[in-house]
Amino acid sequence: MRLRNVTGSAGRRQWRTAAAALVAAGVLLSAGCSGDDKSATPTWQGGSAGPGGEGQPSPQPTQSTVSVTSPAANATGVKAIAEIKYETEDPGNTSVEVKDADGNEVKGTLDKDEKVFRPAKALGWGKTYTVTVNGTPSGDKGGSTTSSFTVMKKPSKLVRVSSFLGDGQVVGVGMPMIVRFGRSIPQKYRADVERRMVVTATPAQEGTWHWTSPTEVHYRPKTYWKPYTKIFYKVQLAGVPMGDGWYGRSDLTVDLKTGRSFVMSVDNKTKHMTVTQDGKKVKSIPVSLGKKSTPSWSGTMLIMEKKRHTVFDTMDELPEGEGYRTEIDYAQRITWSGSFVHSAKWSEGVQGRVNVSHGCVNVSEANAKWLFDRTMMGDPVIVKNTEVKLKNGNGWTDWNMSWDDYKKGSAL
Repeated sequence: MRLRNVTGSAGRRQWRTAAAALVAAGVLLSAGCSGDDKSATPTWQGGSAGPGGEGQPSPQPTQSTVSVTSPAANATGVKAIAEIKYETEDPGNTSVEVKDADGNEVKGTLDKDEKVFRPAKALGWGKTYTVTVNGTPSGDKGGSTTSSFTVMKKPSKLVRVSSFLGDGQVVGVGMPMIVRFGRSIPQKYRADVERRMVVTATPAQEGTWHWTSPTEVHYRPKTYWKPYTKIFYKVQLAGVPMGDGWYGRSDLTVDLKTGRSFVMSVDNKTKHMTVTQDGKKVKSIPVSLGKKSTPSWSGTMLIMEKKRHTVFDTMDELPEGEGYRTEIDYAQRITWSGSFVHSAKWSEGVQGRVNVSHGCVNVSEANAKWLFDRTMMGDPVIVKNTEVKLKNGNGWTDWNMSWDDYKKGSAL
């Protein structure tokens, strides 16, 4: 800008006015272009000067009215496996906290869609718990609520729950997970029991539980376990109703794994056993199966028990004159009715050609030892083309039925 040289008081006032305008313009230009002034805070007409500044107020969360719907306030005799149910207008921003009388927080999972808190394990018998449900904080009445309840006293009727397998075991690829109960579980309670038994396999494999009797339930995958699978199962049945005033006594967990795949296939037509390991044939073994009067079972069985030396005694089981008492080496049980894979020196001359056994799979002493040294509980033994079919339940016959039939044994 260029200024005219004027004189007089009027002229001096014009000059001062113009100079002030020039300074103001310079300030505006500096504020609009300079990024060096860290302390400068822009102020918008009619707005806030920033967080905490005056102007338009920040939006506040919406009020959410909450309530505990179950268990009822001050309820007593509540089941130890009770779920905490609540109502809220804003599920996504609602929290639930459960504590015992000592102030210890109860661990669990919160399902905000179903509006339910599920304790990770059964609550303590006879203990009192306080539930706190917090809705969207607003400072207004109704945004938070507390409720207390007391769990039932420890019942006198408790059902023992046990696992056939234990931590650290290594089993064959056909091994089912087996859970047993101290008393029969009525049909209408089995679904709830089954929901609380969770199997996790690594790598993942489809599987299901199957009730073999009112006191025993098995779990197997759709096909044999993959070799070297890590298996973990959690059975959470403490406090679970099991009918007629009975409740589950405890929870349990089992962590184990499978070994290599080792499958023994016996064909009565060829009178030979074919042994495969991890899908590759490793040995062919001559066998002698059950003679016509005592035929061997056809079906898929599993190694259930191994005895380096034992005695077969049928003196009290068979008619007089037919019973026998014989010492046996390298015996491996495959049915409850008494079928074994075992050493039989007396039939070595006809093994691979003629059936002379009482229903067992006879092999030579050398081959029996070879098998005994390599097998583990849960390895499959498949026998085919004999005169009689294996009956389900005569041993661990989990693989003696189709997948569709096996699933029908689930209460779910």
